[in-house]
Amino acid sequence: MKKMFAVLSTFLLLFVLIGCGTTTADDTTTAAEVTVLNWNIGAEPAYIDPGLNGASDGGDVISQTFEGLVREINGVVTPGIAETWSTSTDGLTVTFNLRHSNWSDGSALDADDFLYAWRRGLDLRTASEYTWIWEYTNIVGAVDAVYWTDDCDNDALVETCNVYNDDDELVGTDYSDGLDDETGLTIDATIANVGIAKVDDYTLTVTLIQPTNYIVSLLSFYHFMPVKEAAVEATDGADGAWAIHPATAVSNGAFYLTGYTTGDGLVLTKNPNFWDADNVHLTQINAKFIDEDASAYYAYQQGTLDVIPSVPAAMVPTLVAEDPEFHVFALLGTYYVNFNMDMPLFANAKLRKALAYSIDREAICEALSAGQIPATSFVPEGFVDNLGNDFSTTAGDFGIATDDGNYTLAQTLFKEAAVELGYATSVTDTTGIANFVLAVNEYTYMSNNGSGHDLIAQMIIESWNVNLGLTIEYENQEWAVFQNTRQDGDYEMSRGGWLTDYMDPSGMLAIFTQDNAYNDPNYASAAFNTLMTDAIAATDPAVHFAKLYDAQEQLMDDMPIIPLYYYSDTIYIKSYVKGWARSVLGSIDLTRVYIEGK
Repeated sequence: MKKMFAVLSTFLLLFVLIGCGTTTADDTTTAAEVTVLNWNIGAEPAYIDPGLNGASDGGDVISQTFEGLVREINGVVTPGIAETWSTSTDGLTVTFNLRHSNWSDGSALDADDFLYAWRRGLDLRTASEYTWIWEYTNIVGAVDAVYWTDDCDNDALVETCNVYNDDDELVGTDYSDGLDDETGLTIDATIANVGIAKVDDYTLTVTLIQPTNYIVSLLSFYHFMPVKEAAVEATDGADGAWAIHPATAVSNGAFYLTGYTTGDGLVLTKNPNFWDADNVHLTQINAKFIDEDASAYYAYQQGTLDVIPSVPAAMVPTLVAEDPEFHVFALLGTYYVNFNMDMPLFANAKLRKALAYSIDREAICEALSAGQIPATSFVPEGFVDNLGNDFSTTAGDFGIATDDGNYTLAQTLFKEAAVELGYATSVTDTTGIANFVLAVNEYTYMSNNGSGHDLIAQMIIESWNVNLGLTIEYENQEWAVFQNTRQDGDYEMSRGGWLTDYMDPSGMLAIFTQDNAYNDPNYASAAFNTLMTDAIAATDPAVHFAKLYDAQEQLMDDMPIIPLYYYSDTIYIKSYVKGWARSVLGSIDLTRVYIEGK
């Protein structure tokens, strides 16, 4: 009943907004503004600094304002600042030949700008959320930089090291001496040893520990975009502040930042110094931070927005069937539920699996109706292994039914969990199991706001109620708040979502290695960590994929998450907006957009 009311309310809201709305001269774009695009980003990004950003909304902005060595468009890697590149016969050295190009302030961009940006991303003092990704580049020395550790006194005759409590607070004496505990090098010396080098002002080389076929496409990712040192340091690089102030926001992409209003939106203006400026047709992009789907949909219908990334979930089936301006794409990513593994009850695997098996994934996908595929593992379809087989299909379904076929098993596991956790004396102890239900009911499911997230939350909570008798509470938060809450581990169960950053299953699985910034469930498995380390270190593709298959099997057996569905991507874009493109990883590319027939 609650679900029906929510859906009905959404329809009524849209009817009232659209039916009663009025259009003024300010609500529409005039003929004189046909080179201006009005775009809704969605939630306000936490960062639009390439080195600090860790979310798709910020990535979408960066895709318009920065240009990396290469750009991936519709699955094809095309030249960016690198005009050409080549790989040595042994596969261990990749050489990039840079074109002569400029920053938006007119100053020259060269190899040093890439080196500065990359070393900044590698530097633990930058506190980038994506420092971990360097481990998967297979670049010489990157692992030493990522895992640089100074807990011990290297000069001590007897090892003396720091001791921390459960909250990672130092207990007792600080034995740090500024040197890595294994190599004895400073962090600066360690970064200097990473296999990225400048041959001359317009030639870069990357040295690998093993041939890595995805390295060039990986370097199209926003974390590897160049940034100008003087711009970053203008605000001391703190929290990416330089990137949201027009006075300091120097970039090298098709557009540069000329306006930013917290909580409202930003303005991008064509960059006349962009290397391919002749093929950039828009003069300006007005971007809004509207994270309520109904509000963005209304603005789109009224003509004040030309592009929006999502619509109310209730509208999707109609739009898919009837509106050619609404587009749906498959994505290499997974929507899932995090268990906070620090919660006492979630130490029990049977409880986690009981909750995972009590969800009808097909029903969720049917309700969303935007091309989502029910998930039976974490790695989605679309990754190919060394034999040319689809990784997800080959891995199998790990016993997960996509419908309600696991409900009976879930009930059994739930009762066994009650016994193992001491709430019931046996699986027939109804009083003890009832007490266990009350204990689990103390936990809350949390998500960020949005009609789609709300609908999914309602459906999984209803499933848990029908099959297990649970009445789990639901809490949603603004996106910026939710990101911090989830990362801080201040939740019991939360929404999760991940899109790969490169075309290898490790781009999905790596986030669950211990201490990864995106390991939101705080999953800690020595076996999983070892398998992932071995997979990345493997020089034989067969060994690489065998380890990844085993790693996913370990993850699914431990079940620190509940995979719900494999992502699809939607975009609602006016028919007069031409020339737009997207990455197979999900970022929208507006750099060559033009408006025709408006």
